[in-house]
Amino acid sequence: MTAARPKQLTSGLLLAAAGSIAFSGKAIIVKLAYRYGVDPVTLIMLRMLFALPLFAAMAWWASRGKQALSLRDWAGVAYLGVTGYYLSSYLDFLGLQYVTASLERLILYLNPTLVVALGWLMNRKPLRRTQLLGMAASYGGVLLVFGHEVGLQGAHAMLGSGLVLASAFTYAVYLVYSGQFVQALGSLRLVGLATSVACGLVLLQFVLLRPVDLVWTLAPEVIWLSVLNAVMCTAVPVLLVMMAIERIGSAAAAQAGMVGPMSTILLGAWLLDEPLTLWVAAGTALVLAGIWLFGRARA
Repeated sequence: MTAARPKQLTSGLLLAAAGSIAFSGKAIIVKLAYRYGVDPVTLIMLRMLFALPLFAAMAWWASRGKQALSLRDWAGVAYLGVTGYYLSSYLDFLGLQYVTASLERLILYLNPTLVVALGWLMNRKPLRRTQLLGMAASYGGVLLVFGHEVGLQGAHAMLGSGLVLASAFTYAVYLVYSGQFVQALGSLRLVGLATSVACGLVLLQFVLLRPVDLVWTLAPEVIWLSVLNAVMCTAVPVLLVMMAIERIGSAAAAQAGMVGPMSTILLGAWLLDEPLTLWVAAGTALVLAGIWLFGRARA
């Protein structure tokens, strides 16, 4: 091993962990913004409005000197933008009205298992025993936290969990179908274009469903929280994780990203006064252990 290799490994792990923590902060910021009476349609519009210039710049940078997209490429980008970023983000924002940030993050962390389950349904690719054990542990952990939250919030927790699970499913669909486009366009170009499509759809949704002058009546805190969400919890994490993958590969970056749920739980307890109980701790431990097993089996 060369002297540069340990430095590259350390920097890659730090970048992956920072990206995961920054992305996990999205739920905290959304929950804080909801305290000012803003609705999901307006809040996601603000996030995408401020993120659009960053993603458009990302797409432009990655497209320099590259071949122009064909009609088929644009259709694929539009499809992935709708499923992976528009639907997934909107359903997540809707769900966060009803569940804690901790439960939301644990449900979204099931995404790798949903990707493999979709692969099994589509291609009948067999699952290994370790994968099944990992899935069982992960879903058991989520059910543990979910059962605790249902006891506190009742039907609202069921509705919110269903919406967040639907968000995770739509993002899993995006991941399943994005592979061929990543190879053709490159990951940075695809992310920039697909997210720009999603931003446009969210802005159109706001114009159709809300009066435009509603923006001027919002609390200043909502605007600043949305700027923070767009930059530090949307665009920056994408770049951090991609830089980490370049250094240490996707498998190691995914393992380092396991700090995400823990950071959400701690930030939720600190900033949102969400309960940090033994049920939440036990459920989180099960989810992390299950995803770790699942990742080892896939590797």
